[in-house]
Formats: sequence, structure tokens, C-alpha cells
Amino acid sequence: MLLTGFEGKVALVTGAARMRSIGRSIALGLAGAGCDVAVTGTDRPPEAFPEPERNAGWQGLASVATEIAALGRRCVTITTDGAANEGNAGRVLDEAVRGLGRVDILVNNAAASRGADRVSVAGLDPAVWDTVIGTNLTGSFQLSRVVARHLLARKEGGSIVNISSIGGKLMGARTAAYSASKAGLHALTSAMAQELGPEGIRVNAVCPGIVRTSRLDDLPDEAWDRIIETTVPLRRAGDPGDVANLVVFLCSDQGSWVTGQAWNIDGGQLTIH
Repeated sequence: MLLTGFEGKVALVTGAARMRSIGRSIALGLAGAGCDVAVTGTDRPPEAFPEPERNAGWQGLASVATEIAALGRRCVTITTDGAANEGNAGRVLDEAVRGLGRVDILVNNAAASRGADRVSVAGLDPAVWDTVIGTNLTGSFQLSRVVARHLLARKEGGSIVNISSIGGKLMGARTAAYSASKAGLHALTSAMAQELGPEGIRVNAVCPGIVRTSRLDDLPDEAWDRIIETTVPLRRAGDPGDVANLVVFLCSDQGSWVTGQAWNIDGGQLTIH
């Protein structure tokens, strides 16, 4: 099936600066489908890049922009400080529209770093809680809010995809902040889908399982193998491109009757939810 509906469209993808990331793959997938793309990311110094990025000469958003240009599409890069506030969201939208003329698709992919939040609730620092909720949930709310206003004013429909996690459904121990942020994202997705559907704006969530990105580099190989063998029926970790393929479908004409859903993409780890 040839996916259609991207001619003349502009996508805004947050959290797309890392080489081995879901955000980068989504940005490239939408560009390959025919979108011009605005990408956001934090301004990390080169010394903070993981070793594979340094070895590859990775330059963050600039490298993503080069890849999108090679696909024949325009790209705007927008550096953010991660602050989840209305002013930051408004600036991101303004820069995207100023550079590319409009926004038709929003993919909320930016997420808080994994690590300090993976403790028991009794030991969870409230500041860490605030950071995770602020980045994963409030940041998505703020940008969805301003983009929804933009789409409503243009009266041409559109698509919003929130990158969530099966963690928002499993809600495991030592993941309280992360799980709460992703479960909240599902609620936000459902409410917005019902509110915006009459105007032709679709809102969905995508819930990846175990995906091989740089966020999980702290897991040793034996832990990877054990987790995959015991929890994933398809017996492999996901690739960022797997997630990108689903996002592109949801934003296409062929996905035009899908809204208000939280799609699992996890190799079968979580079924019938």
C-alpha cells in the first residue's frame, strides 16, 4: 500500500536530535513520505554525545536536517531548553511556521532522560517527579494546545501523535513518574481526540515497548537478551524505524479514520490492551 496525503504538508517533530532515537526516525519517515519537517531538540555539547555519535561525527539537529535535505524536503531546526511552558511552545510553533509556512502534523516525542526517576516512590525526589511530568506530559500538553489552535484556525484538519510507552499501561514498580506521565498522555490523547475530531483533527498515541535507542544503553547485553527472551513474543527488540512506520501511517490518508487510540508497538509484549 502506498501511503498518501503528505503532499504540501509540514510536520513538527520534537526530541529528534539523537542519532539512535525514535524522533530522528519519525522525522526521516515523514520526510520520506513527502513532508517538510521542523525538528526540535536540546542543545547538547559535543562532549555530552554518546560514543557512537562522536565516532560518527554526529552534529545533532544539523545532521538530521542534512538527512532530510537529502530526501528532497525542507527542514527547520529549533533548539529548545526543555522548559514545559506556554512561551516555549509558542516559540517552537512560531519558528516552524516562519520557516515552513504552516504545521499540519505534530509528533510529541520529546521525553525526560531515564535514570534518576527509576526508584521507589518513597525515595523519589519531587524535583525529579516534576521534571518527568513536565517534559513528558506538560510539554506535550503545551505544544498540542498551541498547535491545535493553529490547526483550528486553518480549518484543514491535521494529525497529532503523542509518543507514549507501554509503561503507561503496565505501570510497573520503580517507574511511578514515568508511568504516570505516560498514562496521563493517554488521557490527554483521548480528550483531545473527542474535542478535535469534529474539525477533522486526529489525535493518537503510540506506545513502544523495548526499542534499541541510546536511552537504554545502560542495560548490559545479557539483560537485553533476558528481557527479550522472557517478555517479547517476537523475540527481538524494536527498531526506531518500526515506530516511525506506525506514526507515518497514522498521519496518512489511509489512517484517516483512526483517532483516540493508544497503539502498542512492542513485539507482542503487551496484548489486548
